[in-house]
Amino acid sequence: MNYSLSDSTWGREERRAIRRVVKSGRYTMGERTKEFEREFARFFGSKYAVMVNSGSSANLLAVAALVCSGKLQRGDEVIVPAVSWSTTYYPLHQYGLKLKFVDIDRDTLNIDVRLIEAAVGPQTKAIFAVNLLGNPNDYDALETLCRKHDLLLIEDNCEALGARYRERSCGTFGIIGTFSTFYSHHICTMEGGAALTDDETLYHYMLSLRAHGWTRDLPENSPLYRKSDDAFYESFNFILPGYNFRPLEMEAAIGIEQIKKIGRITETRRKNAEIFRSLLGGHPDVAIQQETGESSWFGFALVLKNRLENKRPQVVNLLRKAGIETRPIVAGDFTRNPVIAFMDHEISGKLSHAGYVHENGLFTGNHSKLIAKELEYLAGTLETAGRSL
Repeated sequence: MNYSLSDSTWGREERRAIRRVVKSGRYTMGERTKEFEREFARFFGSKYAVMVNSGSSANLLAVAALVCSGKLQRGDEVIVPAVSWSTTYYPLHQYGLKLKFVDIDRDTLNIDVRLIEAAVGPQTKAIFAVNLLGNPNDYDALETLCRKHDLLLIEDNCEALGARYRERSCGTFGIIGTFSTFYSHHICTMEGGAALTDDETLYHYMLSLRAHGWTRDLPENSPLYRKSDDAFYESFNFILPGYNFRPLEMEAAIGIEQIKKIGRITETRRKNAEIFRSLLGGHPDVAIQQETGESSWFGFALVLKNRLENKRPQVVNLLRKAGIETRPIVAGDFTRNPVIAFMDHEISGKLSHAGYVHENGLFTGNHSKLIAKELEYLAGTLETAGRSL
């Protein structure tokens, strides 16, 4: 059996959408991008969405907007979980912000909210929360901390599209929330991502920063800049140190069709999770991720223990030979990656749980279709591992 990390969410609708773009002759960001942004914001209950070419770009765009708007300043500290993807951290470094790493909760794999209070210092200005592998954070606790210490809350929701906490969509709790629509994620626009916000000024900053920092994409009544009547001049007029994060019209057209499927895809992923939990929830040698709120189950985390502790290479090799694809739990303890030498950072307390996951964690895939047979095969293979390794 072949049990892959992900599956395709496309059907005839997406292929027809691609053909319509080709027929139109308009390939770069245009009306379909605007339609995707309207539908994406509407689906998640936000005022504004900005589509970009990746979730990584969405993170960079969010941080850039917060710094350019003055809500964050170079030298400020931002609290981050010790386990996440690399481009959660890079934008903070690239804008001269200091990263303060806090350990994760061993059960949820998200930042341990009980440890954040001790990490807050006079230069701490924000928390960058990450909903790891689709699992929501404890937003009651995070919002309480942010109010108490006057901190911004930013959300990296790139792995958790469709997740909810207390009937509210993740990615809408922070001042900006970011999403990825890369191939292996919940919905797929080939490459792609988006940022959500209810802050109109930050929305305008992101519109300009996304496309070179020019004024062309700003509304006439923007608080950032009052356009002149000279359309020729405004076509190449730059006010911010921006990027080229523009998506393709093809990606937006695919995304419009994918939005219609979010409910079904998320429901199926949760059904797969119920099967996964029934099979492995009480396994003596494997701990699984404990859900907070309603996870959208990006993948299925496995943390080895007891007979399988410190035997990850052997387990991964056994799974590979069985046709089961695996990956580390994102970047593991990010402070153990050599790139950390380039970054201004501090570690608050000990990263014991992040370190354990770094050595003993892996994850397998979840799909948009039911995979009961694959999950039973995984459970059987792990049982074999427990007996033989």
